[in-house]
Amino acid sequence: MDERYGLEPVFEPGVEECGRGGAGGVQFHAVHCPYCGERFDTQVDLSSGSAQYVEDCPVCCRPIEVSLEVEEGALSSLDLRRGDE
Repeated sequence: MDERYGLEPVFEPGVEECGRGGAGGVQFHAVHCPYCGERFDTQVDLSSGSAQYVEDCPVCCRPIEVSLEVEEGALSSLDLRRGDE
């Protein structure tokens, strides 16, 4: 379909699956919302190093504080907390 309309794919299914991907690149990780408990996949960009940011739960739409630690281009920890604490 992309070739038909001259589009460049943003995400190729099967290339980077949950918890896998190139070192220092974008990975997907399965996490659970600290509010509603629903499981969802979140995208983690390791190329920028350790970071903290807010991401809304795709199920209940509440703010989640995401904290990720990157050591030597690999994810060492990924923590999620309620954004209202």
